[in-house]
Amino acid sequence: MANGKNINKTMNGAQLLIKLLELQGVDTIAGIPGGANLPMYDALYESSINHILVRHEQAAGFFAQGVARTTGKVGVCFATSGPGATNALTAIADAKLDSIPIVAIMGQVSYSLVGTDAFQEVDTYGLTLPITKHNFLIRNIKELIKVIPEAFRIALSGRPGPVVVDVPKDVQLQTIEVTDLPEEIKIISEKIEDPQTINRIKEAAEMINNSKKPVLYIGGGVINAEASNHLAELAIKSNIPVTCTLMGLGAFPPENPLYIGMVGMHGARYTNLLMHEADLIIALGVRFDDRATGKIEKFCPNASIIHFDIDNAEINKIKDTDIHVVGGLKEILEKMIPSITNNARKEWLEELDSLKNKYPFIMPSKSDILHPLNIIKEIGNILSEDDIVATDVGQHQMWSAQGYPVKKPRTFLTSGGLGTMGFGLPTAIGAALANPDKTVVCISGDGSILMNIQEFATLADLNLNLKVIILNNGHLGLVRQQQELFYNKRFIASKFATNSDFAAIANGFGVKGIKIENAENALEIIRKHIKEPGACVIDVPVSPQENVLPIVPPGKANYEMIGGEE
Repeated sequence: MANGKNINKTMNGAQLLIKLLELQGVDTIAGIPGGANLPMYDALYESSINHILVRHEQAAGFFAQGVARTTGKVGVCFATSGPGATNALTAIADAKLDSIPIVAIMGQVSYSLVGTDAFQEVDTYGLTLPITKHNFLIRNIKELIKVIPEAFRIALSGRPGPVVVDVPKDVQLQTIEVTDLPEEIKIISEKIEDPQTINRIKEAAEMINNSKKPVLYIGGGVINAEASNHLAELAIKSNIPVTCTLMGLGAFPPENPLYIGMVGMHGARYTNLLMHEADLIIALGVRFDDRATGKIEKFCPNASIIHFDIDNAEINKIKDTDIHVVGGLKEILEKMIPSITNNARKEWLEELDSLKNKYPFIMPSKSDILHPLNIIKEIGNILSEDDIVATDVGQHQMWSAQGYPVKKPRTFLTSGGLGTMGFGLPTAIGAALANPDKTVVCISGDGSILMNIQEFATLADLNLNLKVIILNNGHLGLVRQQQELFYNKRFIASKFATNSDFAAIANGFGVKGIKIENAENALEIIRKHIKEPGACVIDVPVSPQENVLPIVPPGKANYEMIGGEE
């Protein structure tokens, strides 16, 4: 993008901010105006940037995530000071834990009032310090010229993450004579040229070549690094089984016989058992999260660990490594793959097949039409591999991870690290707007959808090609399941006393609402409305007694999972 040299124009801070966002290639911003950021909105009036008026600032942050997760670009949101900023905190924290690049720009009370408990003042800088990759409090208009491009660079470079820019109202109204503006930032991966690092990569290749029972354990870092093709090349060349975390779904094609599914708490029994037998774990872009590893002391006890990651802070944080390399996964794999030998691994793959046959993932009977797994499988049959699924958090999320065939990166959007109910709908709206050529489906539960149900209004405004499937069991399903299995069936605060009519609610917001009344034609109704253009909400009744199985009990090793047997 060309820069703005020799423009010789007087701008106020808000106008300068919007111009800088334009120069960073921003075309859409979600947000809500308020007193402390109204100058930004006044400047936005004359901008080419499209603004989406969401109904809650948390939704603005998740909208930005929907853009970022599907495109790899920075998503941007606006919020005003005080309650606007605090409403956005959950979405920012969610982006931090899942390494999603967003820039949240907050209005703030005038700098002279900061610290005086002024109307709608909170310490946005202090509040966001632990949940951002970096944050800025702008003190004068000149700082904007450097800070805005820097915010985008920080959000995208290395391990991606959220950046907050807090802009006091008086700074938005200050004026400056502008003669030169920065170009759009370009992130260039650092080359791996250090001899010691190159030697460690060669040592890792030798360890892989000599291993008998290796497993590739992959996470969202593979997707962020655009390294899926390199992962496939490594796996196929050396016949290494591939398992993934929740965030890694889509990084490796599920139809490949080397794919062994999702590891951990709700992984298939054979997946966790095969991991337990491994003699080498090749960890790519993962953080050894407890939901994936189970009891860490018992995770892959016989295996050496190779860990490749962009973030040095993740190395040896949870699990000690034998070899590690910090850097971009794509370049690490490019340097390592030529040293990897072709290896049939006949005995290891035979063990894989034996475990898969002995402990397969158990699907419900096809006659149980309204079982969540059967519904999700049908959604997978309807959608193309390029279409996008977003989930909320709960049982439906885990059933989706188990049953939906995620074939490409950036097509499965879910809140992994923070586990945020209310994530699905606004994230799906952002994804649908950023990908107008694709169908987007949000799979939610009756508990989760209520967390950001006001965004049905935003969906009505935009009439996107977005379908919301609500698996309605009248409960906080995952809470009820854990109370059943681990709290002696002492059920409390997990059943809703009032069951909402989500089809009627959707219609009230101006979105087509459909309620499935019985199982006979349920799949036909879902298929029909997913294929129709436009927005639709489908309320599907499911049994509250259904549990997500298998499950690793809290504090147990992955191989100690319960359920999921024939």
